[in-house]
Amino acid sequence: MNTNSNTYTVIYSIILVVVVAAVLAFVSVSLSDRQNANVATETRQSILYSVNLAQEADQAKDKNSYIEAEYNKYITDSYLVNVKGDKVEGEAFPMALASGLKSQYDIMKQANPDVSKLTLPVFVCTLDDGSRVEIFPIYGAGLWGPIWGYISLKDDYNTVYGATFLHKGETPGLGAEIATPHFSNQFAGKTIFEGDNMVSISVVKGGVPEGDMHGVDAISGGTITSRALENAIRQWLTDYEPYFEKQLAAKAQAQAAADSTTNTVDNHEEGNL
Repeated sequence: MNTNSNTYTVIYSIILVVVVAAVLAFVSVSLSDRQNANVATETRQSILYSVNLAQEADQAKDKNSYIEAEYNKYITDSYLVNVKGDKVEGEAFPMALASGLKSQYDIMKQANPDVSKLTLPVFVCTLDDGSRVEIFPIYGAGLWGPIWGYISLKDDYNTVYGATFLHKGETPGLGAEIATPHFSNQFAGKTIFEGDNMVSISVVKGGVPEGDMHGVDAISGGTITSRALENAIRQWLTDYEPYFEKQLAAKAQAQAAADSTTNTVDNHEEGNL
């Protein structure tokens, strides 16, 4: 065959493209399990970061094993709830991955969303002192791509215990600062309710007024990302609000039953004196 002919060039190009495509497809399939494992590890790490755990993960000799051990130790329960606050069938972890959160976010953003299809992940963390903290994922659209994260609340379902946030493509030094501890550490101790009203957490440009329990400082130069994160937090916490209410009602009922039992025992003992 004439190597200088157009036919030779076309055939050679086709063969080259096919071979390269086959090699890339083989590599992609071969690495898919490892890639999925890394994504799962990063998600577990972020969930743990939201409760101030696994801080030494990047120094661990085997990061995947370290994260898995910490996750299994501290995350003592997980489940899905619907928008009415009731537990539903299904596994929480797949829904807490960025891809799972996106699927729920897409439902929320429909013109007439079918909220019956929403399934919201809840993760329960039991700390070393026995206290219980619950973790709630959030997801939204930043300036250049998706942003997401995990916010943990104490058992009053009001006080933020911790938070961590991630992004796909925000501007380094600007919007990307939401992924830094300097930003996320501000959330600890903030509250999401004012009385009985859900007010969420505001990301305030120009600085939070002294004594403001519902606001954190925005990212300098990252106004759009800050506003997007604020909207995402409010949207998702609002969707979780029925769950918060039902959990608090159950706690109050259990406390009332315990108090009633205590009073009965005390009265009985007094009657025997």
